[in-house]
Amino acid sequence: MCERCGNTYHKIQEASRRGFLKGGAAAAASLAIPAGLMAPGMAAAQGLTRIKATHGGGLCNLGIFLAKERKLAEADGVDLDFVVTPTTTDVVTLFGAGMVDVSVIPYSNFITLVDAGAPVQIVAGAGVEGCILIGSEGISSPADLKGKTIGTFQADTLEVLPYDYMTSAGMKFADAEIKYFNTSPELAAAFINGAIDAVSHIEPYATQCLQERAGASILTDGLDLYGKGYSDCVLAARTPLMEENPDAVKAVIKAMMTAQYQSETDTAAALATTQGTYYKTSLEALTLAQSRQPVMIDQRNNTDFFVERSVSMQKMGYVKDTLPDSAVNWTLLEEVIAENADLYDSLNLKTAA
Repeated sequence: MCERCGNTYHKIQEASRRGFLKGGAAAAASLAIPAGLMAPGMAAAQGLTRIKATHGGGLCNLGIFLAKERKLAEADGVDLDFVVTPTTTDVVTLFGAGMVDVSVIPYSNFITLVDAGAPVQIVAGAGVEGCILIGSEGISSPADLKGKTIGTFQADTLEVLPYDYMTSAGMKFADAEIKYFNTSPELAAAFINGAIDAVSHIEPYATQCLQERAGASILTDGLDLYGKGYSDCVLAARTPLMEENPDAVKAVIKAMMTAQYQSETDTAAALATTQGTYYKTSLEALTLAQSRQPVMIDQRNNTDFFVERSVSMQKMGYVKDTLPDSAVNWTLLEEVIAENADLYDSLNLKTAA
């Protein structure tokens, strides 16, 4: 590895270890990357446009996983190339730094990037629902969380959920002790092993937590707070890519829309494609979990939801300003819908449904 590249990587890793949301967001938004290391976003791969992408580990990523594994964007000239990242923090750091072109990312982390000045926009949805707050035996209400430990990810949708759950009941978030974790398996294991009293987790790990800790129960699955079809993860893209090569972004959106259709019409095959590679759980548990967090690419109905959750994040001290209208751009999604009417009409979950 060249010295310059190594130094850049080291700086990114240091930003991650410090805690992205304690200063790393701004660093990622403005980090200078050597031209030789910058992900080009349009590198030819067997005649295809290569789009570099990051992702998380939850079922809200099923659409992009299927698009990658089944090469669903290649018919439209795009090679989807995953950049492996150890933690959600690394996903946000690399995307904010411009080292990848698109990302399936929790809406909350996207909000922090926009607030830090990163040139990124939401271009489509990814997954809905599936954010679940689980209490151990004896915890069944917001009041029961006072003095208890809640495990989650920092400034994630999974931290916004317990914040909204507690504050909507008139409690202070500070009434509970919040413990932050780095990876989904680590967070699940902490709850299952009794290291924390409650856990805010995503599928399929929430189902694993429920099944493997005796007496555990769901405090909220978000539906009572936000309503049906609330967003967890979105597809976001770098604004320069959208301006330089909108067709490549549209190819990714269409691929994920095709993946949604495939997941809806043959769920078993879709999960079998990703189980083991992306989801380290049994196929039976994965099937149950998927019913709680389906793929939904057209999330135009969640525009106001994103702004409302940015208000929560502002109150939590993560952002200075609420999400501006310019951060959500459905233009390319709407073009994909217009150009692929039959595919869109075949989807079960969509804004127009």
